[in-house]
Amino acid sequence: MIRLEGVTKRYGKFTAVHPLDLHVKAGELFGFLGPNGAGKTTTIRMVTGVLRPTGGSIHIAGKDLIKEPVEAKRRIGYIPDRPSVYEKLTGAEFLRFVSGLWGQDNEVSQKRAFDLLDMFDLTSWKDTLIESYSHGMRQKLLISSALVHSPDVIIVDEPMVGLDPKGARLIKDLLRAFATQGGTVFLTTHTLAVAEALCDRIAIIHGGRIRAMGTMDELREQARSGSDLEDIFLKLTESSGAEELIAGLHSDSPSNTR
Repeated sequence: MIRLEGVTKRYGKFTAVHPLDLHVKAGELFGFLGPNGAGKTTTIRMVTGVLRPTGGSIHIAGKDLIKEPVEAKRRIGYIPDRPSVYEKLTGAEFLRFVSGLWGQDNEVSQKRAFDLLDMFDLTSWKDTLIESYSHGMRQKLLISSALVHSPDVIIVDEPMVGLDPKGARLIKDLLRAFATQGGTVFLTTHTLAVAEALCDRIAIIHGGRIRAMGTMDELREQARSGSDLEDIFLKLTESSGAEELIAGLHSDSPSNTR
């Protein structure tokens, strides 16, 4: 459903993403993890068509993102980490606007929009300007807008930011149900427990390169360490332990320099 072959991104002499080969199948919930500056966000922007890769090819549901950008993007629902919406529209107007962008402003899409508003407890707010919405409500509306045109692929960046426990649980259930019904979910998050609980496979990127990829059992074998994703992630990204940091601070404290 998502296929990257030899995808690279360079800015002058700096290579943000080295040749990347990745295939995410239909019905799969795939986690894409990495520390800040690892190349994660750059990859997501290339997959969503925001950035053009320096080299390689990207296919979404069989459509070439470079040669058939509109058809490829039509199959994507993108949920960014920061909800950016048109505040002078109501919730219902915003979903109708998004549906219209994809040429789906009809009775079917309107019913789907109202169903999504109801699912996220936004029905009573549908005729209220978005400028009055809380951060969590905006995030729910943005998620609804990513689903309103019935995409084949959902690309999700930190989906639980700003959501209350009920909303976060709803998103987890929704993503799992979407994948179970044959859709593809490409998920990135810094909440490793969420990735470990939800994802069928996980890739860890660091320094613009994939350091490991597979199921949790396969990641444990590749890392040769750790029983949970946090241990594996820290080892593969060469993060320093807190104990070393605290020991260094302690050794430099005034009481130890007298």
